[in-house]
Amino acid sequence: MTNSVALPEVRALTLWQPWASAMAYGTKRIENRRWATDYRGWVLIHAGLTLDRQAYDLPLARPFLKRPQPRGAIVAVSRLVDCHENDGYCTLWSTPGQWHWEFTDLRTLARPLPWPGARGLWTPTPQLIASVREVIAHA
Repeated sequence: MTNSVALPEVRALTLWQPWASAMAYGTKRIENRRWATDYRGWVLIHAGLTLDRQAYDLPLARPFLKRPQPRGAIVAVSRLVDCHENDGYCTLWSTPGQWHWEFTDLRTLARPLPWPGARGLWTPTPQLIASVREVIAHA
């Protein structure tokens, strides 16, 4: 996230664990949602307080269940570049019947930044954006 990113262009998305960790510390670059968005741009990746219990049954999630999982914190920044219906060609992280949100340019924060999340694609406060920029600048 560069200083040229305008504040209104930044959004945030809360993911349940271990999916936030899979994105921040792993190879997950597709987020599956029941709804689409026209937004494209920088997104703060927020690790929610909720743990997806179904993840214990999924081989892709197991490595992230063995490590500490930050909760209630911003863990990464990424660029949302596309949102499309299931096309059968995405990645192992794609779920059939869901909208696939494609992320690139991921930057993991050097330390999780505690912050309450919200539902949907939410607008972070200028204070939160400034705090994220500070953490990235001192990485």
